This record gives sequence, structure tokens and C-alpha cells, in this order.
Amino acid sequence: MALRAVIAGVSGIVGGNLAALLVSKGWEVHGLARRPETGILGVRPIAADLLKPESLRAALAGIDPTHVFFATWLRQATETENCAVNGAMVRNLLSAFDSSDSLRHVALVTGLKHYLGPFESYASQRPETPFREEMPRTPVENFYYTQEDEVFEAARRRGFTWSVHRPHTIIGYALGNAMNMGVTLAVYAAICRETGRPFVFPGSVQQWEGLTDVTDARILARHLEWAATSDAGRNQAFNIVNGDVFRWKWLWPKLATDFGIDAAPYPGRPTPLDPQLAGAGPVWAEIAAKYGLAQPDLDKLASAWHTDLDLGREMEVVTDMTQSRVAGFTDYQPTLGSFLDLFARLREDRIIPTFGLPRANGRSSDLHSVDHA
Repeated sequence: MALRAVIAGVSGIVGGNLAALLVSKGWEVHGLARRPETGILGVRPIAADLLKPESLRAALAGIDPTHVFFATWLRQATETENCAVNGAMVRNLLSAFDSSDSLRHVALVTGLKHYLGPFESYASQRPETPFREEMPRTPVENFYYTQEDEVFEAARRRGFTWSVHRPHTIIGYALGNAMNMGVTLAVYAAICRETGRPFVFPGSVQQWEGLTDVTDARILARHLEWAATSDAGRNQAFNIVNGDVFRWKWLWPKLATDFGIDAAPYPGRPTPLDPQLAGAGPVWAEIAAKYGLAQPDLDKLASAWHTDLDLGREMEVVTDMTQSRVAGFTDYQPTLGSFLDLFARLREDRIIPTFGLPRANGRSSDLHSVDHA
């Protein structure tokens, strides 16, 4: 039977990378978003609003997927509103396939706010690390829990299998994404290179000194495809990170080197990016004009607020991957390669300047896996 996917959020960092992988593996891929332009050859776009059930059903008419991947959300003013709106989006999409006879599996992408709590009370609970999937839900409202419950209820009613995927900070290629640390840091480094500003790590002492991890968008895509097609990946929630751990005080100078600059000494306190970049729009527009860049609008590239949220945490954040490993997913991705690969592609696509820099060493274009016989 042919594999047919509907990806909700195809224009985002998760959905775009997943779509590219599935197309390369011969899947029929339908990409759903309000503006589903991806530039990925082979993706069949579906323009629809997940909050408008009737028009959503009309847009999906005639599509009978074997798999649905949900990788989108809409931020609201309060967590109560987040629960209502983001829960409704999952419910509306799955309800649109109530008459489908072919739907086998639904995959939901959430994240580490499952453990750390929502924006309103982020990291206030200080759960013990490393985060493990069996840890109980925190005793606060959380739209991730609402989305999970919508998937669980639909699976109980319809009989399809499910998987939940909890990445850490996602590093990968996407533009105009609300949560995009890699592109934000690339833009910040380029501004520092061009203007002579010091390239200062903007986060907390705990993040600078402590262990952490991240998730490459490509390894997340492979994790999603694996769980959707593997018996061991069904009806489970999984953490998904690169597989290595690092300290920002080790990584930061290496990122600086890739831009031909020095890392500034850490000042011993946070210096958030949001206020640093608040007035940098005209500076970026000048850089874009000087180097012929594709996007002169800084606000369409950088998400300083979310980068500050991640790098400003005053606690260690490390994720356990045992459950995936035992189930058979053994891929890993060196984190330095995640950043260097991203920066290289941003230069190739004229998103950031090349500055005449030589090709970086240490790139890791291919994900690694271990096959246990």
C-alpha cells in the first residue's frame, strides 16, 4: 500500500524538513498550512486554516492519508487560550478524516515544555534532569497536554496508532519561523562581524556552564518517519535530541570561528538578544543591500525572544534518549555539525553574507546511525 502523508505545518522548521525526507523516500506528501509554499519539489500544497473546520474539510476532500503528522501551533495571550486554540486545531484536522479508511498513524510534535511548563510558568517547576518520558505531567495548564489528549481520544475512537515526539530546541533550515535559534544566532553573528559588536553569549550562567542538548530538524524528521513505520514506535511518547551533550562555553567560540570573529568573554550575566536586536532592523537592511541578501527584513529571520527564553533558563536541561534507543532508533547528529550545516546553507541561499570565508571544517551533512544486528 502506498504511503500518503498529510503534514500540518509544512512551511515550518519541522514540517519542511519532514516533507523533504518523506518525498526523498517515495511518499506521497500533502503539505498543509495557511500559506503552504515550501519550494520542495514533490510536495502537494493544501492551503487551509485549521481553525475553520468546514473549509478545512473541503480543502482535504479526496485526500485519504495513511499518516498524519501534526507539527504546528498558534501562540495565544494566555495558556488557557493556547489550550483552546491548539487543541481545536488537532481536533479539527483529525475530524476531517473521520470517514477515511486508510489512516494508520498520527504523529504529534510537541517539545520539552511538556516537562518545563508553558510560557506563563516556564521552568518554574524545575523538574529533575535528565527528562524521561515516564515523568508525570506538571500540575499546570499546558497546551501540549491538550493536544496529546485530542490525539489519544481520536485514536481510541478510530483505532489508528499514534506517537508523540518531544524535541529540545530545534536547529535547522526554515525562514520566518517563530522558534528558530539557529537562524537567529547566524543573523546575530553576521551583525557582529559587520559592525564590530562583541559576539557575546546572551544567556544565563547556568546555560553557559551547564550541560545541554538540542535537536537537529533532520534527525527529528527521521524520528517521525521511523515511529510512523515501525512497530516499536507505535503508541508511545519519545524524547528526540541529537544524542550528544555540550556546554555553550565550548560551542560558542566554535560558532564565532565559523564567522571569522572572536567570541567575547562571557560577562557573567545574561545580555538578552531581544533588546540587543530591537533597533537592528536598519543595520540588517544595510547588510542585506551591501551583500545582495535575499531577505532584508530582520523580523522575518530572527526570533530573539524565543532564543532568549531557551538560553536564559537558570537550570540544566538535558534529555534522556533511552526509550528511543531501546526501541531501535539509533541515529545521532553531532551538534556542531547541525549549526555549521545550517550556516553553510544560509550562505548558499544568500540569507547571510559569506564574508569571503573559506568552507568550514567539521560540517556533518549526513546523519549518523548505528545498525545493531
